[in-house]
Parts: sequence; structure tokens; C-alpha cells
Amino acid sequence: QVHLVESGGGLVQPGGSLRLACAASGSIFSASDIGWYRQAPGKQRELVARMTRDGRRNYVDFVKGRFTISRDGAKNTVYLQMNSLKPEDTAVYYCNAHFWLTNDDYWGQGTQVTVSS
Repeated sequence: QVHLVESGGGLVQPGGSLRLACAASGSIFSASDIGWYRQAPGKQRELVARMTRDGRRNYVDFVKGRFTISRDGAKNTVYLQMNSLKPEDTAVYYCNAHFWLTNDDYWGQGTQVTVSS
């Protein structure tokens, strides 16, 4: 069983920055892709950024140039640095680990990000 715990959310003004963290219960990066998703009220959950097992980064268009995904293997933690935040970035942000060998998915509990003046 894999446990993921997100942190770092909060209230920030437009143009501000936040860094989210996703702490895993063990060393999982070599076996899984880690993704950050978000879900705004009344909308479906959507992918924001992903880091693959071999370290490749993928971003959706609406965050390119503003968000950066990274990881610290020693801390079993994946980060999402979010800059130039916009009100439309307001959502609950979730961390996901997908294991290709077993096709298992694990989710964290989410962290709220609110961008408002």
C-alpha cells in the first residue's frame, strides 16, 4: 500500500507563487509515474503535470512556463512549484502515483489552492 500526502496549498493573490509537496510512504519513483492533478468545483479532475519513472516531465499547455514539477528521491517527495498564479488555477490539487507493472493508482487526499485578491 502506498500513501501519498499533499501539503503546501493555501490562499495566494494573483501573480503569486506556491510550492506543493507530495510525500510518499516509501521509495516509489523508480516504479511509478507521479502526476499532479487538480479539480475545480463543478469540473472534472484534470492532469496538470507529470514526472515519469525516468525523470521526464510533461505539462499541460495551460501551465507551461508557470509550473515546474520536480522530485527529491532522498525525501520520497515530489514538488509542484507554481508561479504566476491565476484565479483559474483555484482548485484542489491531488498527487497521483501510477505503477505500470501492476496498473495500480494511488491518490493523496488533496490540498486546496485558492488564487484570489
